[in-house]
Order: sequence, then C-alpha cells, then structure tokens
Amino acid sequence: MIKYSVQCKKGHTFDGWFANSTAFDTQSKRGLISCPDCGSTKVTKALMAPAVSSSTRRKGKSQEPAAVPSETARQSYGMQVPPELMDLMRKVRDEVKKNAEYVGPRFAEEARKIHHEEAPERGIYGEATVDEVKALHEDGVPCVPLPVLPEDRN
Repeated sequence: MIKYSVQCKKGHTFDGWFANSTAFDTQSKRGLISCPDCGSTKVTKALMAPAVSSSTRRKGKSQEPAAVPSETARQSYGMQVPPELMDLMRKVRDEVKKNAEYVGPRFAEEARKIHHEEAPERGIYGEATVDEVKALHEDGVPCVPLPVLPEDRN
C-alpha cells in the first residue's frame, strides 16, 4: 500500500491509501477520488509515503482498492490503519447517518432520481454493488463509498 498526499485543483490537501501508483492513476482518471472539502475530482499526487505490506494476499480476491482501505484490504495487505484515521472514518459515518436518509438497496436508483431532479434533493446512503457505483460515476452521478469499519464485521 502507498499513502499519497493528494491535492485538488482548489489547493485542498488530503491523504489516500492505494495499492500502487497505477491504482491511484486509474481511480483519478475515472473521477473516483474526490476532495472531502469541495468535492472536486480534479486531483493530483503530492508527496508520497509508502506503507509496508505483507507478501501474502488472499487468493482469488480481485478487487479495486478504495482510497480508504476496507478491513479486507487492511488484512490482505497486512497494514494497520492509524487510530486517528479510524476515528475520522467513524465521525464521517456518524455524520452521514445523522444527516442523510437511509435508502437501503435502492441507493443507485434513488441517487439517479435525485441527480435527474426526479426526486427531492437530499443526502442519502445505502447499499450498491461495485458495478452500480461504477455506472453512477460514468453517468456523472456523484457518490462516495462509506468506509467499512472493524465493528461492521462483527
């Protein structure tokens, strides 16, 4: 895993974890990385700090790494997420749950309706498959995955 300091076109900086530089480039080109301050998807790498990863990976598990690694990715790459980052991820999730409507497995459908002004504009969260999220991004519908936390696996 590599930790990049990322900067948006407005000058905001934030950190992201990626499997390698190719993963960053791929996600950046597809508009999958967005600034947490302004939402801009025009981002570039700043300084990088490589993370030590284990030499073993789970066999048969091919998934595109997220900017913030999931519990599965953390286990696969043998990395530890700093406690401060875990606390920040919990705060983000708490804020989303407090201020947005849960729409369950209808997330992709409802996000499209809001984007096309066929439903009232509001914050929503729910479940979507990787393919649904990719399709939303390709269609210009903004969405960001919530981090999977260790307590979600219990």
